[in-house]
Amino acid sequence: MSLQGDGAAAEPPTAEMESTASDTITVTIGATVPTGFEHTAAEEVHEKIGVDAHVSKDRGRIYFPITTDKLFQVHLLRSVDNLFVVVDEYDHYPFKESKGETLNELQELASKLPWTNALEVWRLNRTLKKKKGYRKGGNGPKLKPSSETTEADGEQEEAAVESQTEVESGMPDTSSTQDAVEAAPEAKVIRFRVTCSRAGDKHSFSSNEAARDFGGAVQEFFQWKADMTKFDIEVLLNIHNEEVVIGIALTEESLHRRNISHFGPTTLRSTLCYGMLRLCKPQPSDIILDPMCGTGAIPLEGAIEFNSSFYIAGDNNDMAVNRTVNNVCHIQKRRADKGSASGLPIDTVRWDLCSLPIRTSSVDVLITDMPFGKRMGSKKKNWDLYPNCLREMARVCRPGSGKAVLLTQDKKCFSKAISRMGGLWRKVHTVWVNVGGLHAGVYLLRRTGAVFGQTPEDIYESRGTVNIQEEVKNENEHVKSF
Repeated sequence: MSLQGDGAAAEPPTAEMESTASDTITVTIGATVPTGFEHTAAEEVHEKIGVDAHVSKDRGRIYFPITTDKLFQVHLLRSVDNLFVVVDEYDHYPFKESKGETLNELQELASKLPWTNALEVWRLNRTLKKKKGYRKGGNGPKLKPSSETTEADGEQEEAAVESQTEVESGMPDTSSTQDAVEAAPEAKVIRFRVTCSRAGDKHSFSSNEAARDFGGAVQEFFQWKADMTKFDIEVLLNIHNEEVVIGIALTEESLHRRNISHFGPTTLRSTLCYGMLRLCKPQPSDIILDPMCGTGAIPLEGAIEFNSSFYIAGDNNDMAVNRTVNNVCHIQKRRADKGSASGLPIDTVRWDLCSLPIRTSSVDVLITDMPFGKRMGSKKKNWDLYPNCLREMARVCRPGSGKAVLLTQDKKCFSKAISRMGGLWRKVHTVWVNVGGLHAGVYLLRRTGAVFGQTPEDIYESRGTVNIQEEVKNENEHVKSF
């Protein structure tokens, strides 16, 4: 799966190039996706673009071919965080044992790569979106290492090539680019940076060293100007063990922030919300409930993408409810400004999680991000919260057909709580994901046909209550006898 290019030295983009129409070409697009939902993202690509996506060995990435006339469709994908066009890739790059030899080879590689098609896609991509100004530091695509859990043998560093000598608009006469620049004197100097992401324990170099030397060669080859913050082009160097992928970023900032304007301490990425929603496969007319909505990221994503269902978002925290309302209003205003129908099938309520004002057996799907016990709540409180929460969810969920998709990092507490549900829930599937560096699970549960209030646990609890009431009654009678 390697991008086929002509191998010729590519001309740097200029204003003249941007106004020149080009023929349709085929390239490979790379996308970073929430770890654990790679196959979900591949399914969406096949469904919406009609091509098969390849899941990378490096978790959290997929690759798929497109023709440039479908480039706009790529930006409409809901499961991808960042997009880039692949310049070239190597499944088994022959790294040298010596650091010096390896870095020298990376420098030589820059002038041998088939840049032409990738730069043409970068040019077309600029015409698809309104210019939003320069990206600030930290807004560029953050490529993930092999595993999003902390690894001693992996590193993820961003390194931009900084040159002491600024490249002015005049370029060497020996370059074919010189004629283009002279023909369009108003064309500005292209600014760039190289971002390197590296994972593996057999490399003799660091990410900073690879980005520095490779970027220096890119600068010399194209005569671009290095700039870490105000860059036009971001060249991506992704190294995962022996796999090397060179690309050019197509997104200025991650697409996962698309729905949220008012963030909370544990706001989920919209792309992760989309993956969770696809797990439960919302059907038309489904009632979908998020009892711990936080900022409303899950129901908002659902109301936008699966808008034939109806969503109820609730929380016991006033600030969370207010954030959700503000985020809903933000989306509605944005739609109204574009002349689209602004309504969303979503309601927001403040409630007590363990005593929901919802009719028994009336909800089709429950989907929520449960407190991990770190930023929100505590591990100790979860031992009481999780069983109470799961029982109340079982009460409002339709027996036999209802589902729940629940995200939590407190796996031990969750498993114990499920085992105490008296057969009300059955585990169907688990997707292991990374949430802010934490290894968490997305659990798909099926509501069994067991009638709420008649399971062994319910009977046991109800008998316990009766026994306590009888003990109190007997004690009172005993006191009266004196």
